[in-house]
Amino acid sequence: MVNLEWFRTFKAIYETGTLTGAAEILYISQPGVSLHLNSLEAYVGYKLFDRTSRRMVSTERGKVLYNYVLDAVTKLEAAEHHFHKSTEKDTPTISIGMCFETFQFTLESYLPTLPFNVIIKFGEYPEMLSDLDNGILDLIITPQKGDSNNINHLPFSKEKIVLVGGKETPTEAFDELIKKENMADIQYWLKKQTWYGTTADMEHLRRFWHLNFNKRPDFKPNYIVPNLSSIVRCISGQNGVAIIPDFLCRKEIESGNIKVIWEGKDVIENTLYFSTRKKTIYAEEIKTVQDIFIKEMVV
Repeated sequence: MVNLEWFRTFKAIYETGTLTGAAEILYISQPGVSLHLNSLEAYVGYKLFDRTSRRMVSTERGKVLYNYVLDAVTKLEAAEHHFHKSTEKDTPTISIGMCFETFQFTLESYLPTLPFNVIIKFGEYPEMLSDLDNGILDLIITPQKGDSNNINHLPFSKEKIVLVGGKETPTEAFDELIKKENMADIQYWLKKQTWYGTTADMEHLRRFWHLNFNKRPDFKPNYIVPNLSSIVRCISGQNGVAIIPDFLCRKEIESGNIKVIWEGKDVIENTLYFSTRKKTIYAEEIKTVQDIFIKEMVV
């Protein structure tokens, strides 16, 4: 029966070009590398490398085999790394999914104080819900609920998607337009402002605009920055506007450096959930993280 370690060794030889190099990255002896290669060649029935004085040169059949097994071996190595049991047996590791800005606003500063290991994953919510259901993640912070019977969704906070501006943004004329409910003039005023957006997601702006003006925004932000936290830093104390969740700039709003300009005709409010599997061995660690989020996000 073929030994899967032979394929890992074959991949290492192919990529390093030497038996010595393969032995170094695999942390095994050079004779062990030779034994694996000889065994694999005997199994497949043909030479995989031509031996020279300095390098191992792949044969054509070796190239075909490498291309065929590369993805599978790479995935197995990734699985081994991800699921490898820690040598620190008394220190559990939990995996948490959330958006990048939520991590920065809430959990980032607490990481050094936690008595357990944490792996943070950023991504799309449907993907994270799937990872939670499949046991890859232990907790996610999400405004979306899945339909899996294996997952509990516990509401803990709300976020409003609002129009905010730096304190130097002149809004007196806009306030008068809001009182008159002149939507055409409101839209015209907004288009003249200095807008900030993100490279990854314009969904907040599109949703806000469509809800209030019944169409997609027909303009592009003046400045595109990496993430929502960057927007908060850019407009704080300055002139500029953006559509973002209110909790991301709560401290700046309290200090007066950012102001909520408009919540819209109909307020966009999302419920945030702690989503966990119904059966987990990390209930204590998850509770610690949940307490941090409640402290930081619940007003």
